[in-house]
Amino acid sequence: MTAVITLLIVAALAAIDQWIKYAVTHALSPGEERMLIPGVLQLHSTENDGAMMGLPGNRAVMIVAAALVLAVLLYLIFSKRIKVGFLYGCLTIVIAGGLGNIIDRIRFGFVIDYIEVLFVDFYIFNFADCLITVGAFAILFYEIFDFIRTGRKKKERTDG
Repeated sequence: MTAVITLLIVAALAAIDQWIKYAVTHALSPGEERMLIPGVLQLHSTENDGAMMGLPGNRAVMIVAAALVLAVLLYLIFSKRIKVGFLYGCLTIVIAGGLGNIIDRIRFGFVIDYIEVLFVDFYIFNFADCLITVGAFAILFYEIFDFIRTGRKKKERTDG
């Protein structure tokens, strides 16, 4: 049952990503901008044919590499090596974001980016990128916290 729910969440988040990209591409031409919050945030439709953060990349290699990463993450989840909980949820949203961007690369040959933060000089990104980034940073902080917590428990046992 957990696997079905996980797949439904992944599918729903990837569908939301695709719906937003559809709406943006039908509202804006590539390169067109629309201010949302002056000086803070705007929509800026962009076709990103590179890798993350504007790095160049080969389309086929990026698709295969992303698919392999997603396969490993799905294996970790469905093999029950990761128990249902925070880490499981983080991996689920990373998978959904990766799937959203793979769909773009397969369908269009590029990823549709559209979120531009104006108060810092940063890259244009999309909802799928947000899922991947939030999930990855949450995993990183979870692991750091777990490492510190485990170290304290070991210290208490040796001191006690």
